[in-house]
Amino acid sequence: MVHTTCSRFHRAVELIGGRWSGPILQAVLAGRHRYADIRAAVPGLSDTMLAQRLRALEAEGVLQRRVIPSSPVRVEYHPTEKGTALLPVLGAVARWAEVWIEPETVPVADERFAKELAQ
Repeated sequence: MVHTTCSRFHRAVELIGGRWSGPILQAVLAGRHRYADIRAAVPGLSDTMLAQRLRALEAEGVLQRRVIPSSPVRVEYHPTEKGTALLPVLGAVARWAEVWIEPETVPVADERFAKELAQ
């Protein structure tokens, strides 16, 4: 039983702690669903890395990719039930970081969302 719990915990930490995953999830959970809006909310994130992380989060069932038929075609990313369930987890991490991590060591992708989570 302990091994299963450790394995699940490790996978969960890797999922939300993977490079850029946290800030991307914060952006999507804050209502930024279009690719360009997510990219703008996460400074320093390359297009290639954003595309890779979005695919990985989609494959994990955390985000759902929606194609909006228009001209040009729009693609949006929305949290699934599994992704929405991460909101309190990310909030807890943000509150912990506010207390224990020095501000200059943490790049904040979206200060408004970080403040909302910390409340």
